[in-house]
Amino acid sequence: MTGKRPSESRLDAIVAQSRRAAEARGHGYREQALKLYPWVCGRCAREFNRLNLSELTVHHRNHNHDDNPADGSNWELLCVYCHDNEHSRYLDAAYGSLDGGAADSSPPNNPFANLADLLKKG
Repeated sequence: MTGKRPSESRLDAIVAQSRRAAEARGHGYREQALKLYPWVCGRCAREFNRLNLSELTVHHRNHNHDDNPADGSNWELLCVYCHDNEHSRYLDAAYGSLDGGAADSSPPNNPFANLADLLKKG
């Protein structure tokens, strides 16, 4: 590496290209999902047609928008309301309960929990 930083215009071009690629991927998996699945919300069973299809979204079951298998196994169609609810529940679970109950008190998974022991053995 020469240590030279790319020019600001070059960085802008890289960011713009990345955004266009992400948008193209998004349109691709949405079109695939609409061909694979019936136009029905997977939660509330609301049915959709061409007039209101824009209110039907593709939800990634594992919350990874880059995980788009061609068989659609990581997707489900949800109406915008159920989709918002799903993501709210996901965020609530990550930050604890909002109903006044105690959040999960178990310690988070720590891959380095026994690192000191492993180093002592070596």
